[in-house]
Amino acid sequence: MSPATETEEHKALRSAVAALGKRHGRDYDINTLWSEAAKLGYLGVNLPEAYGGGGGGIAELSIVLEELGAAGCPLLMMVVSPAICGTVIARFGTEAQKQEWLPGLADGTRTMAFGITEPDAGSNSHRIITTARRDGADWLLSGRKVFISGVDIADATLIVGRTEDARTGSLKPCLFIVPRDADGFGRRQIDMELHSAEKQFELTLDDVRLPADALVGDEDAGLLQLFAGLNPERVMTAAFAIGMGRYALSRAVEYARERTVWKQPIGAHQAVAHPLAQAHIDLELARLMMQKAAYLYDSGDDVAAGEAANMAKYAAGEACVRAVDQSVHTLGGNGLTREFGLATLITASRVARIAPVSREMILNYVSHQTLGLPKSY
Repeated sequence: MSPATETEEHKALRSAVAALGKRHGRDYDINTLWSEAAKLGYLGVNLPEAYGGGGGGIAELSIVLEELGAAGCPLLMMVVSPAICGTVIARFGTEAQKQEWLPGLADGTRTMAFGITEPDAGSNSHRIITTARRDGADWLLSGRKVFISGVDIADATLIVGRTEDARTGSLKPCLFIVPRDADGFGRRQIDMELHSAEKQFELTLDDVRLPADALVGDEDAGLLQLFAGLNPERVMTAAFAIGMGRYALSRAVEYARERTVWKQPIGAHQAVAHPLAQAHIDLELARLMMQKAAYLYDSGDDVAAGEAANMAKYAAGEACVRAVDQSVHTLGGNGLTREFGLATLITASRVARIAPVSREMILNYVSHQTLGLPKSY
């Protein structure tokens, strides 16, 4: 696939997933949908065929999430379990780790959460203080994480820590698979205003003892392994945002075609029609950058994919917020009712601006890495 066009196979995948999403709709049951999507092979479409996956890439997985979102039933754990954790294990895991985890992640019977964000680090991954120290053949992991999705339902969490001596040197992140029932591994649900089937948690790791084979990849691989997960995360966040924006826009267009206040439907008025057209254009442009990022990542160009994935996430987040805002505004008071199902998206759409990295940090990335401007920090 080129960055700007889709193959017939991709079009067929998009159509099939859209049909699945339509059957479930906005009032979907997350467990039922997850199970059905898994049986159809959609959840593991990016994972290697040798381990039960579809043999595709992030391009295919992003199509699945976007179309489910456009139908009003996104599966947030797709961003975390197959896209981040599955990708990292597939690329850097040992054969034993691949055998243990990838088949379950592919068929949906197992899930894995991802823990990187910390209370005092925010978007600055260089300030991560969760540390791992050796104790004989084992590792001892200590620290805290916040805003970690789906820990309550995940079989394990892929935790980003750093070796103890990295505190005084350059960032050398290490990734560890932490089972949900590990001693010293605690969680507390965060009370969120955001209404979502997936819950958010604060994690505490108090000298969690892990065997040597809990480490994924090379202890000294550093940023390579970390960004193997973060770039797909940004692409999938873009897909999540684009799907949400498309859902809101479709409800607004449907309403604008039918709602008549004077002599013709309100959609005939340019003050209503033009903002909706602009929202559609913005979403389509964001999708093009998302497709470019997925193409580059699946082609193995991690550096170029990093730039494109950040831009795609930024563009999709902005487009999503504008689409939701304009859609609610089009419906007026009805846009705030439970019946039309748009009001909760006002909060949900902001997630794509904030997570997994703020839009301001993406602007920092582009200004420094792309434009070569000096840092202010």
